[in-house]
Amino acid sequence: MKPFSEASERNRAPILAILKRVFENKKRVLEIGSGTGQHAAYFAAELPHLVWHASDVAAHLPGIREWVADPAPIELDVDKEWPALEADAVFSANTCHIMSWPQVERMFYGIGKIPTLKTFCLYGPFSYHGRHTAESNARFDAMLRGRDPASGLRDFDDICPLAQRAGLTLMEDNSMPANNRMLVWRSGP
Repeated sequence: MKPFSEASERNRAPILAILKRVFENKKRVLEIGSGTGQHAAYFAAELPHLVWHASDVAAHLPGIREWVADPAPIELDVDKEWPALEADAVFSANTCHIMSWPQVERMFYGIGKIPTLKTFCLYGPFSYHGRHTAESNARFDAMLRGRDPASGLRDFDDICPLAQRAGLTLMEDNSMPANNRMLVWRSGP
């Protein structure tokens, strides 16, 4: 059965509005943590000038293949050696809060090593200066940490230095529905 996420359906249009603008002159996108594959299928159809490469850990690839066949989804586990990639843009949605902090660090490190990278877009909930932006985010964070103490909402003040060390410069911090954000970095100073 084809995997399905209601959240992916709800957030895709607001995300697309930003991706249309920031990926306008891009050619190849690597999506890290494609999950169900819904975003990859939707964005690839809506942004036909892009080659959209879905990726995730091996266990999620069969479900992604239910949504996306061409190009074939890529196995990418931030804890392992990354495959050779050629992408001028990277997109990731709702990944940082389900990864451990060392995995978040490895994700940024890996992104920084993509030689052709121009733009990185990261979507999800974040805290700012140690505070949640909404009570719903505080509850979500508590639920995540209760389930897995290594997970949880990440703070903007911790994420930005990772991006800088990866050679990325913050260009935009966009407010999104449901107390989420879309952070957009460009490669280089």
